[in-house]
Amino acid sequence: MPADNLKDDKLSLDATVESVISLLKECHSGISGNHLDIGSGTGNLIRRVQQTFDVTSSALDYSDQFMELNHIKVDVVDLNQGVLPYPDTHFDLVTFTEVAEHLENYRAIVREIYRILKPGGVVIITTPNVLNMKSRMRFLTTGFWSMFGPLHVGETAIESTGGHITPIPYPYLAHAIMSAGFDMPHVTTDKMQFPSLYWLILFYIPIRLFASLAWKKERGKYKTLDRFNEPVINQINTVGMLLGRSIVVSATKPI
Repeated sequence: MPADNLKDDKLSLDATVESVISLLKECHSGISGNHLDIGSGTGNLIRRVQQTFDVTSSALDYSDQFMELNHIKVDVVDLNQGVLPYPDTHFDLVTFTEVAEHLENYRAIVREIYRILKPGGVVIITTPNVLNMKSRMRFLTTGFWSMFGPLHVGETAIESTGGHITPIPYPYLAHAIMSAGFDMPHVTTDKMQFPSLYWLILFYIPIRLFASLAWKKERGKYKTLDRFNEPVINQINTVGMLLGRSIVVSATKPI
């Protein structure tokens, strides 16, 4: 991968890490105990979580070659097997950042995260936001969301953008989270994409108008909207969702 692309990827991941820390401070400031970082990479998120919260961190990834923290041992696991090698109700916090889009079945891992979290435990999940305006316009013209594209057969660098095999619109991620047993998730985004702002200015009013008509039909004719999923659907065309690069989602396991 060219050096410029590596630099851009690092800057993007740094922005996501800081968004995770901000969300934890805002919604889960008292978090402590055992922390698991799934897809730990270099350990940058573990470093920031440990700097900010009183946690003992564990790391999991498909390889241990990326880890830069000498005091952290990486548990090497094939997440596509859908099993996490930890006992029930062991962790207080699980971070699962920029990983789900690389997996064949992210829902299995969400269910496993629910299993290994203690009651009252928190999960933070991030993934590329395929609902921003830049992504919607790319899909309109090419059939591919932003940060997703034609895939090389036999791709081995699964940690790269070329390993993005599963686009996950926020309503589907929220459905997976709540179906696993978590409470209603909280969603934000990591940073604004300026190309999305251009398209938003052009299309915001038509989007809101036609979406309102569509939701009315879904609610009345098709009966697909109810009090359980409507708060999630209401997020689809918010300004944050239309502009944000990645979604940053937190959810709590009920006590």
